Amino acid sequence: MSTDWQSDLRQRGYRLTPQRQLVLEAVDALEHATPDDILTEVRKTASGVNISTVYRTLELLEELGLVSHAHLGHGAPTYHLADRHHHLHLVCRDCGDVIEADVAVAAEFTRTLLDGFGFDTDMKHFAIYGRCRTCTEKARAEEPDGESRAADDGSRAPDGQ
Repeated sequence: MSTDWQSDLRQRGYRLTPQRQLVLEAVDALEHATPDDILTEVRKTASGVNISTVYRTLELLEELGLVSHAHLGHGAPTYHLADRHHHLHLVCRDCGDVIEADVAVAAEFTRTLLDGFGFDTDMKHFAIYGRCRTCTEKARAEEPDGESRAADDGSRAPDGQ
């Protein structure tokens, strides 16, 4: 898929309306953006656009294969251009940053799921939660013994061992 959105839409029988262009430009600029983030960006140019327009446009653009979404937490889904390579979303529970990792890093995991369970994964909607490098280093520096605690997953014994 190219960033020639006008051609992509015309090939599917649609026009590149000003609203569609603004939403696509916002998704492109912001990368992992919620509909509210996209609305804020679009309103910098077109103050009359409302959230319903953004949602309808995102829905259409996703149906047409121009954008894709992922659920990266308890809030609204985030959107990015679908022509970007498929990637995993590494979501920091501390700061909320999202890191993109090539799906190849999970090849053995996905093969195990397929072989063991017959489960074929959709990696473009896959998010792994943990702690980013910066937050891990910060947490280690704050720990008296210099070691980072497990990320609230209950893996440590009550006495800290």
